[in-house]
Amino acid sequence: MRDERAGHTQDSALTELRRKLAGGLARTGLKKTDLVARTGLSRTIVQQAFQDGGPVPSARTMELLAGALRLPVGELQELQRVAAGGGPSERPGPGRPIGQWDPHGLEVHPAGTAQDGSGPPRQLALPGYVPREHDEVLAQAVREVQQGGSRMLVLVGSSSTGKTRACWEAVQPLAEQGWRLWHPFDPTRAQAALDDLHRVGPHTVVWLNEAQHYFGDRAVGEEVAAAVHHLLISPECGPVLVLSTLWPEYAQQYTHIPAPHEEDPHSRVRELLAGRTVDVPDNFDGHALTSARALAEDGDRLLADALARARVRGDGRITQDLAGGPALLERYRTSSPAARALLEAAMDARRLGVGLHLPQVFLTDAVPDYLHDTDWNQLTDDWAEQAYAELAQQVHGKQAPLNRVTPRPQRRLPGPSTPAKMPPAPSAGPVFRLADYLEQHGLLTRRALCPPASFWHAAHTHLTNPDELNSLADAAESRYRLQWAYHLGHRAADHGNTSALIHLALVREVDRDWDTAEGLLRQAIHRGDPRALVNLARVRLKAGDQDEAERLTWQAVDRGNPRALLDLATQLKLTDDRDGAERLAREAADRGHPFAPLRLAQKRESERRWEERERLLQQPADHDHTYRPHLLAEERERAGDQDGAERLAREAADLGYASILPGIFKRLWLYGLDPDGTPTPPWRPYVSASE
Repeated sequence: MRDERAGHTQDSALTELRRKLAGGLARTGLKKTDLVARTGLSRTIVQQAFQDGGPVPSARTMELLAGALRLPVGELQELQRVAAGGGPSERPGPGRPIGQWDPHGLEVHPAGTAQDGSGPPRQLALPGYVPREHDEVLAQAVREVQQGGSRMLVLVGSSSTGKTRACWEAVQPLAEQGWRLWHPFDPTRAQAALDDLHRVGPHTVVWLNEAQHYFGDRAVGEEVAAAVHHLLISPECGPVLVLSTLWPEYAQQYTHIPAPHEEDPHSRVRELLAGRTVDVPDNFDGHALTSARALAEDGDRLLADALARARVRGDGRITQDLAGGPALLERYRTSSPAARALLEAAMDARRLGVGLHLPQVFLTDAVPDYLHDTDWNQLTDDWAEQAYAELAQQVHGKQAPLNRVTPRPQRRLPGPSTPAKMPPAPSAGPVFRLADYLEQHGLLTRRALCPPASFWHAAHTHLTNPDELNSLADAAESRYRLQWAYHLGHRAADHGNTSALIHLALVREVDRDWDTAEGLLRQAIHRGDPRALVNLARVRLKAGDQDEAERLTWQAVDRGNPRALLDLATQLKLTDDRDGAERLAREAADRGHPFAPLRLAQKRESERRWEERERLLQQPADHDHTYRPHLLAEERERAGDQDGAERLAREAADLGYASILPGIFKRLWLYGLDPDGTPTPPWRPYVSASE
């Protein structure tokens, strides 16, 4: 392919024009009579177009013949213009300055909409950019074209791995130097490229995004590859930068070397791609994740949300998440009523504590009350099948709104396990997973909504995981769906959830049904929950069996819960057994429980034994000890020791309890001394400044 801007005379332009027409006729295997039939031109006009010494064909004739012969229309019309005496075209090459392009117009996927004051409500947004290894290869190519060379790079990666965004970021230095960018797409990508590649001028970026639409065209794909190759090797055309993107399956198809007996439909494309491909990974590596976190910490909300979802999934697929999010949200907003109801049931299930894998039978049974009566009455018999098929269709990043999944088998080390550690049995039948982006959307937009009755019924009927059932029971109770809370709690207990067992035991305890409460608590203990020991000790004490209550309490202590001693001490105090309460509180203090000395100190305060109270507060604690200087400061304040109170208050502040300083200093200043100069009695209540 010759460059028409090198300068043709009228005669040479006409000769070149007829040479191209003859070549097209031979390549297509058509006859001139076929051209007459296809173009509607007369036999004379068609014959003269090919005849040496004949008149110059018209521009309209060239347009019709080029279409029939699958030749570049723009190139033939340019030759016709010169041959007719119009002279070479003075119009600039294709494209426009890079700065006039919007990245979304170049098919960079938006990652969301600006809703945080950074733009109009529906303005498309891009997150901050995180450079990776392939970006350095792009940067090197840009440096080479800035020095006068021509380069081509093809970024190869799966859907939504950041290929097009990387190309956009790479050309920004060229935008500052006035480079143009041309994105051929009209009438088709391949035809637009073939028509105008010969017109590309120096300092132009040729943007062949989704290169399979150019090189994979069955009619002209090989010609496009040849035209790109001509552009790259023609010094008079450069410098130019050709940037393309491809999925791996297309790159493999185009670079495949056929066997000797096979056709070779992509020979020119294969030669063009050789040495020019750059792999783009699916995941962010550790360095890229660190850079992304830094941008998120600086206020990039889109990246922060994507990183949070990636942590839940346990992968580094950040770009896929960002690219697929808006498309997923659009699918949710425009889905059919039944599909939307399935998504909303899945959103409610996830936000209320159901696991990642949602049973199909549960979701299907939950749908009815999410639908308006009109939509419900219009459902066909196969509505569920259609809705699941609709939601399985993928968007960018190979994500689907609701995707069927196969849970991985659970593997545990051999050995005995307590019932509490046994994993729940997997759900029978198909299970589905809601897209993370939609899960987060539901968490934000539906948190004030209560699921309808069909949701609770489906959960009670079909869910079997005890922890999920207990979470739903709590959710129902907090939303005043008390009957559903009761039934879901019982179902959770029937499936072995210890929290549900303890809760039901507490209800029976309030009703003074000691035997039933004890039976439920012993089930929880058998399943390995030490919290039930404390509750059972309380039940036995209320039933009059103090010895058994203490035995159970010491079992709880031996399992790492010294607070059980204080709990039993409190119960003994309620029964007026103050000596027993004192004994257990001292046992707890001796075992290092941080609140035990405080409990004893409070008792000494009620007995007005101030010195012993202060001594107890001075005992060291293993942890959580900031309250002691605080209380000692108050003790010194009450005793009129202003210096001691200030010193202890500052000590508490150094330990992280700075909020006590203003109150103590104010009270010391206002009420530290009585009018006659005597210290304020420790038991005197403080009065407000207005009094």
